Amino acid sequence: MTTILYNPKANNGSGEASVRAWVAAHGEDPANMRSVLEIPDLAAFVAPLGADDKIILCGGDGTLMRFADAIRDIDLKVPVYFTPAGTGNDFLRDAGTDEDPLLINKYIVDLPRVIVNGEEHVFVNGIGYGLDGYCCEVGDEIQRNSDKKVNYAAIAIKGILGKFKPRRATVTVDGVTRTYKKAWLAPTMNGRCYGGGLFITPNQDRLGESGVVSCAVVHNYGRLHVLMIFPSIGKGQHLKYKKAVEIREGHEVTVKFDTPCALQIDGETYLGVSEYTVLSRKRVKERAAERAAQGVRAEEPATV
Repeated sequence: MTTILYNPKANNGSGEASVRAWVAAHGEDPANMRSVLEIPDLAAFVAPLGADDKIILCGGDGTLMRFADAIRDIDLKVPVYFTPAGTGNDFLRDAGTDEDPLLINKYIVDLPRVIVNGEEHVFVNGIGYGLDGYCCEVGDEIQRNSDKKVNYAAIAIKGILGKFKPRRATVTVDGVTRTYKKAWLAPTMNGRCYGGGLFITPNQDRLGESGVVSCAVVHNYGRLHVLMIFPSIGKGQHLKYKKAVEIREGHEVTVKFDTPCALQIDGETYLGVSEYTVLSRKRVKERAAERAAQGVRAEEPATV
């Protein structure tokens, strides 16, 4: 059985139309289409499916994250394919392939996790905190109040020029803490890029043997200097600004801001966040083993 799962809210609300066009072009049966919003328990839906079945997931990075988050604790046996129907599509940009649909099981069964506001989620690309979270917050507001296409680059420029105020950040990576007086960005990444093609951590390898995540802090500079280096992030060339950019790799990352700020997880926005903690996929496994040894049930809330 083939099931084509799609998010009608993807691609600025035109997700279903995009998927129907893809289905027609690839000779798939539209009767197999199901909205993910109409499935109350996605894990229960996916768990019984096996190797003879197939899922084609259609949407953007947010859809991919929500799917991976829903099935994070099941033994995934069904082949899952992905075709883009979003606006950013950073996952495929980072994967560096034109294969459509792309078999993604290896990308979604072993993922890092973020703990924010007492909730734990897996993520596919990265956590944005600071100017990037602010851009998602403003973009969401535009989408709620108009049919205009969101221009995130324009939002970022306006933020740099005065709408966004940098924070004092405390960043702890594997027990080593550093403080940044004027932090503009403090994302932690599983992949190389986010935000529609910003290669913020160009050396990060989502499938690397070490399993580390990368925390990038853009700090120190004033508004005009940040505006100057911002375009270089699109090509991953911002690393040459050593006084303004620091990237630290590790297995457990905690970022705290002195005042709350919007945060985004693969494009999904969370407001009023003061801190977050990321656990690499290696650290997730270690924690699971520790909890099992202590007799703690997996579904109990995580603490760090």
